[in-house]
Amino acid sequence: MGLTYLKNVTTLKLDTDKCSGCRLCTEVCPHQVFAMENKKSRIANKEACMECGACARNCPTEAITVHSGVG
Repeated sequence: MGLTYLKNVTTLKLDTDKCSGCRLCTEVCPHQVFAMENKKSRIANKEACMECGACARNCPTEAITVHSGVG
């Protein structure tokens, strides 16, 4: 069981059409919110997101958006 914060409030979004499969989101996420599937990232555990913004800041294709601190 991983950590969860406030249920159903995280602003995290992933546009898989923009995802290049670089894996940076999986590397920088401290709570393993992302996983790779078919050479693309997917949100594996949205409720574990603490909205730190590391994924969005490091995404070279701007496929990830999150409003830090909302949740």
